[in-house]
Amino acid sequence: MTTSEAIPFYTITTAEGAATFRRMEDSTAEDWQVIMADHQKLTDGVADNVLTQLRGIETAAGGFAVDRLFHSLQTAYRAEVDGKDEKYLVCCLLHDIGDLLAPDNHPAIAAGIVKPYVSEAYHWMVEQHGVFQGYYFWHHLGGDRHARDAFDGHEFYDVCDEFTAKYDMPAFDPDFATPTLEYYEPLVRSFFARQL
Repeated sequence: MTTSEAIPFYTITTAEGAATFRRMEDSTAEDWQVIMADHQKLTDGVADNVLTQLRGIETAAGGFAVDRLFHSLQTAYRAEVDGKDEKYLVCCLLHDIGDLLAPDNHPAIAAGIVKPYVSEAYHWMVEQHGVFQGYYFWHHLGGDRHARDAFDGHEFYDVCDEFTAKYDMPAFDPDFATPTLEYYEPLVRSFFARQL
């Protein structure tokens, strides 16, 4: 962009009753009361936002036999049939939620979403699942399928290895009976309704 081009500047109308500071260092306790009241609305809306994002990945097949939503639902259902707990199932549902926003770093998005709600082991599992999943295909692309070996000896290595081997890796089967997102919606809502 050259300096001679006209720059369209963003304009905003401040809502009545909003915080009044222009620099955070100038904020007051009253400002933060207003902000925290609205923050609760954001917190209360997380489940709706997550469900919207999950519906959005239904449009992304990316060359696979199934779309990302079907894959995530199948991953969760395989884990459910195996007796995994509800927090694990939500990790399964959300593990690829960032594929459209950050296809080369999607695990970080999912890990960031679940981190306040799950154990350190589950968070690490979601955060590292991409490297562990790479074992099954990176060599076809000229990559190092053994990249996960860098984590050998890590306390959660087996947790992530099991997740990818038993639930994530085989969940690309269009013929596998897979529940809809509506089946898991109550679980997602109760998960994000928990007090941190």
